[in-house]
Parts: sequence; C-alpha cells; structure tokens
Amino acid sequence: MRRILAACLLLGAATAVRAAEVDFVRVWPGWRTADSFMRISEYFTGHEPEGDSVVLRTHPADRAGYYFVARIKHPKTPIAGAKFVLHVILPTGPLPEVFTFPANAPLGTNLFELGLTGADWPARRTRPVAWMLELVAADGRQLATHQSFLWSKPNQTGP
Repeated sequence: MRRILAACLLLGAATAVRAAEVDFVRVWPGWRTADSFMRISEYFTGHEPEGDSVVLRTHPADRAGYYFVARIKHPKTPIAGAKFVLHVILPTGPLPEVFTFPANAPLGTNLFELGLTGADWPARRTRPVAWMLELVAADGRQLATHQSFLWSKPNQTGP
C-alpha cells in the first residue's frame, strides 16, 4: 500500500513539474504605432531588423496595431511547432475573436510581440474588454496560459 501511495505522489510531483516547465512571466497589452518599430538599421537596409523579440502580426505589412507582448520562460523545454492562441473580446460584441501565431523558441526566456494589425483591430483607442493567451504544444496540450482579470469573471445573468 505504501508503494502505491509513493508511486502516486511521485507521479503527481512529476506532473506538477511538467506543467510548470513553461510559464508566462508577464503579458503587456497595448497599442503600438508603426514608427515605434523603426530602427536606424532599417534606413540603411530597407528591412525590419530582427531584435531580441519575435514580432508576429496578423497582417505582416501593417505594423501599427494592438500588441500582446509576452515574455515566456522555459528553461527545460524548447518550444517547437507550438502556437499562441489569443482570445480577445472587443467592445463591439460579446463573443471572443480567436487569433493564432506560430511559436518556436530555444531554451530560456523569450519575448514575443503578437500584433493584431490591419483590419483585425478596430481603432487606436479601442481597448479589449477581456483576453486570454494560451501557449499550445504541437500535440494540442496547453503548455501555459495567461489572462486578463475580466476573462476569469463568471457570466452574470439577470436577478
């Protein structure tokens, strides 16, 4: 009986460690202008430089938009073939819109800038009502999740 209990405890501990191998350190949502991405090297090369962050946009040609800047920490698990799934509720309607972005990163801590650009964001002054960002493995497992305060609020239905 003790062996079974010990095995269950070890399995539970291994599952807890596995679940914590990938974590959102922080997610910063906010509007960014196209000019905020301009670097001096772009004047000389004509190409947007690759910096310390991975910039992904719903419309790659449009830089201005609402961005979710996500820092993830994964010291033991490289991320390959995964994807970010962003659920956003806008003031224009009660149902969330869903956007996906590819996620590939070496071990460590990485910064991703996920932009809703072009027709995917209504206007500069528009703010999301609520949002949730998931990191999903290639096999469909949820690796990590981060959400706004209002996303976790239960639906309120009449008196």
